[in-house]
Amino acid sequence: MRKISDIRSKLTELYSLEQLSMKNTVIHKLHPFSKLFVVIFYIICVVSVGRYDLQTISFYFFYPAITVSLAEIPFSIIIKRTFVVIPFCIFAGISNIVFDRSIIFHMGNLFLTGGICSFIMIILKSFLCVSACFILIASTPFQKLIFQFKRMYVPNTVIMLIEMIYRYIGVLMNQTDIMIMAYRLRSPNAKFPHIKDMGPFIGQLFLHSIDRAERIYSAMKCRGYGLLNVRKMPKEKIKLNDFIFMTSVILSSVIFLIMGR
Repeated sequence: MRKISDIRSKLTELYSLEQLSMKNTVIHKLHPFSKLFVVIFYIICVVSVGRYDLQTISFYFFYPAITVSLAEIPFSIIIKRTFVVIPFCIFAGISNIVFDRSIIFHMGNLFLTGGICSFIMIILKSFLCVSACFILIASTPFQKLIFQFKRMYVPNTVIMLIEMIYRYIGVLMNQTDIMIMAYRLRSPNAKFPHIKDMGPFIGQLFLHSIDRAERIYSAMKCRGYGLLNVRKMPKEKIKLNDFIFMTSVILSSVIFLIMGR
């Protein structure tokens, strides 16, 4: 029975960041706009670091380290979720090792090629950018982020896509868990559906997910979803702490970038 609950435990892990956003720390109390603006600016600065500048990129680890500590977010959660993107980074940057063989540093018999350096930079940049996004989600309630997007005049279609994807992932995973449990009850020796049954299984999963999603969306519409005006949203004033947070992160990011030039 432990295997049956695997998908449900993954679903709990998926929304664990949203549960962390309900804390009452210094970072959680900051205005959503300040945190969103800082993350965007931080990502731009990280991406702008030179492809061989390992020293400069190391300075940008201060932001996630300090923010995670102040927000009382477990480091293991951020690292575990961030490492999901590492395989994609490896596939994206492994060709650099083969094609870029110029030596940029050597000490005796040890040397570092440009390909290895740029490969490491791709992994570090991806890690920093993704971790910054996860910290934003873990320190800001999802609904406040959606409200902030609306205040920033992000197109409603984009906002609806973000919101629906985020919410309906749980619906899809929950429905998959129910169907796998039903399949195992009918085939006790099978942990997962056989290949010959995957076609009907995926088809039924698609139909059941659509039907359940339509019921959820209808319930949301009955409760006023989509009718909320931006002017009627609860407004939060940007306070002194927000300015201090934005100024400190922006200035430090720019200084680190200039030091690497």
